[in-house]
Amino acid sequence: MAIESYVVVHNIAKRHNVGTLARSATAFGVTELILVGRRDFNAFGSHGSTSQLRFRHFHSLTDARLFLKEKDCDICGVEITEDAVSITDHPFKKSTAFLLGNEGTGLSAKECEICDFFVYIPQYGGGTASLNVTVAASIVLHHFGVWAGFSERIRDGNKFVVAEKPLKQVSRKYCTETDDRIIEERKSRRESASNGFFEDGKNGVSSSNLLDSLFPDE
Repeated sequence: MAIESYVVVHNIAKRHNVGTLARSATAFGVTELILVGRRDFNAFGSHGSTSQLRFRHFHSLTDARLFLKEKDCDICGVEITEDAVSITDHPFKKSTAFLLGNEGTGLSAKECEICDFFVYIPQYGGGTASLNVTVAASIVLHHFGVWAGFSERIRDGNKFVVAEKPLKQVSRKYCTETDDRIIEERKSRRESASNGFFEDGKNGVSSSNLLDSLFPDE
């Protein structure tokens, strides 16, 4: 079975970081970017890479974990924990999903519970306590690609050759869902109006309202 990598983003605070993450994910051969919790994101910084990357959405970490385990995939938390291994040691065994935490607080206890192991990125200067989440993801994904032996992309001059864009282009601000998943999400929101994954957006418009505008009731 081919080695694959995934990126799991759980309720990331700064939605524009998803666009930059998508750019790194496409550069380093990620199979899918998995959003858990909130589904909307800002494609700023993606430079069009969101059209080249598969997105998947789950409402809970449990659902995401079940999917990844069905893929026979390890879940690696990117966090400085007591038992974390340096990314330079390449402690990988098979396909791996990298779980990235909140930019300010890192991985939560619930997020850590679904991880099989943890890696950290060594720092050699004393100017900062941690890296930006997108920078950390780029370093980790690059190391995994080296370990997995991914084929290097063909270069043309001083750039890498970009794959042809899909024939059918869609607006990449939401992780799309099947009709059944949309119905499930609506039901969940109606049962619990205080779902913290869907925060109010700018101008008082919540992502759930934006969801309804994209997928109106029949």
